[in-house]
Parts: sequence; structure tokens; C-alpha cells
Amino acid sequence: MHFGLCSSRILCVRVCAVSFLRVCGLKTTVSMPKRAKKNEEAVEGETGNGAEPAKKEKKGKEPEAPILYEDPPDKMTSKDGRASNMKITSWNVDGLRAWVRKNGLDWVRKEDPDVLCLQETKCAEKALPSEITDMPEYPHKYWAGSEDKEGYSGVAMLCKTEPLSVTYGIGKEEHDKEGRVITAEFPSFFLVTAYVPNASRGLVRLDYRKTWDVDFRAYLSGLDQRKLLVLCGDLNVAHQEIDLKNPKGNRKNAGFTPEEREGFTKLLEAGFTDSFRELYPEQANAYTFWTYMMNARAKNVGWRLDYFLLSSALLPGLCDSKIRNTAMGSDHCPITLYLAV
Repeated sequence: MHFGLCSSRILCVRVCAVSFLRVCGLKTTVSMPKRAKKNEEAVEGETGNGAEPAKKEKKGKEPEAPILYEDPPDKMTSKDGRASNMKITSWNVDGLRAWVRKNGLDWVRKEDPDVLCLQETKCAEKALPSEITDMPEYPHKYWAGSEDKEGYSGVAMLCKTEPLSVTYGIGKEEHDKEGRVITAEFPSFFLVTAYVPNASRGLVRLDYRKTWDVDFRAYLSGLDQRKLLVLCGDLNVAHQEIDLKNPKGNRKNAGFTPEEREGFTKLLEAGFTDSFRELYPEQANAYTFWTYMMNARAKNVGWRLDYFLLSSALLPGLCDSKIRNTAMGSDHCPITLYLAV
């Protein structure tokens, strides 16, 4: 039988078959074709106008569309009317070599900061990729890495203009062996880039983190007494509930414990200001880190862990503090500071 026969022929054949079986005294059960339900398409495929065929509605609540942060236009003038003359970018690259392969340097060249600070480079100086060591745009490059664990921690600072001086660490061996801090002195300010230690899963390093916070705050306060200061980097804490997507579910997790948040509060009380919150105090959904799992970045389920903190006396020259959340290449995005100094 050919499937192309019309329904009337099919019905005729079925009726004949039933009659024959009854004549033979055999039991018969023949299903008749069901009528199509009302308003249901009998034929699947295109609808004639190029649109997709109608789909049945799924029961249950539809997932909410993610609320994304849109980086506003850059502000190039400070509150006191001065034009920005210093641009600093900070980025946790989550592995320098992988970040270079993901074309991170292409973005850097477009952003074109005066100083580029990198964290979590995970790369010994002897293994640095030539693509970054040979960059002519930044003739002055400084690297710090872990002494004990290769491929762990690490920070870098690349400058267009040579600093007056550069130092490594904070003067405490227990901290400095992990390669977490570089400080550059410029004529008007100190620039510190830091990769603050994580309290780790299970909070196994929380006590160490508390010690770090005390020692690091003392180091920064000492610099601030000598010259104004800019701190940038991955500070590994979401300070307030507005700084992460799910505060209630993370109160006992690294990065949002009361102890880590209190440490950040004390840093602000020591005379430093969170530049982003200074300019955008109520801005929600502005994050700098998203886990690679569960499609978190597309859903904007993130944390604000990366900061520019300023000596309070630098605030009159603050022009803008940016979150470049569309830049890819890491589980963090870069942040950029515009400053009139």
C-alpha cells in the first residue's frame, strides 16, 4: 500500500478487511483514524508565511530574563572640572598564557590604558609568553610570582611611563612568598596592585585571610601617610549584598563571610574609598566575576570582587570607575579607572 493514497481509499480497504474477517468467524478490532483536535495543525512544517509552527505552551513558570549591566559612557572630567590624564586598567586574567591565547591583548590595545595591572597570572617569569613581554606599548614591565608553587597566584604591572620606584610584597614573608602585590611610585601617588588571598572552599584559609587583611591594611596606611594611593585588583570580597547576585545563599562561603566583609569595611574606615560605589552607589547587577559553571555569566549571576580604592584626598580628581563586563578571556572582566592627577 502506498502512503500517498487518500483517506477514503484507506477507509474502504479497512471496511473490506473487516467484512472478510467476520465472514471467517474471527474476532476483529480495527481502530479508525482519529479526528484532529480543534485548532491543532494536521501537518507539521512551515506555516506558509515563513514563521515557525506554533508550539504547545509549556506548563510552569517561564524563567526570568537575566538583568544585565550596561557600562555607561565614560566620564572624562572630574567633579572639580579637571580632565582625566591617567587611565589604569586592572584584570584578573585567571592564567596569563591562556588569556593571551584568548586574545586578551587585543582588548588591551583597544582600551589603551597608561598602566595595566594583572592578577592571578599563574606564570613564572621564565615562562612568560613573548606576545606580552615584547609589547612595545608598555616598555616598563614588572612581575611577581609564587616562590613555592609554580602556576599559582602572581601579579603584573605594565607601564607606559617608568615609575619612580617599584617594590614587591608588603614586607611580610608569610604573605610575600605567594607573589600577590606590586607597588609602583609615581610623582603624584602610589599604585598598588594586589591579588588578595581567597578564604578557599570550606573556609580553610579564613584565619590566614584575617591575618592578611590586618597586615595589608597596615601596609596601605603606611603608604598613604607618605603619598596618596590607588589600590586595584582582585580583593576577593563582595562588600555588600548589592555586590553579588545571591547574598543569602553565600553568607558562609568564601568572599562573603562576615569576617571578610568586616575586613573590607575597616579598609574603608582607614581612609580609602571604593571608587565605583562613590560614583554609582545604588547600581545593582554590576559584577566582575562569574563562575564558569551553570552558564553564570550569560545569566549574570556574579560577584563584584575587583576594585579601585582611592585615598580620600584623590576623590576630587575621580572621573570614572568602569566595569568592562563585555570583555572576554577570563572568569573576571577588566575594570578601568579614569583619574585627574
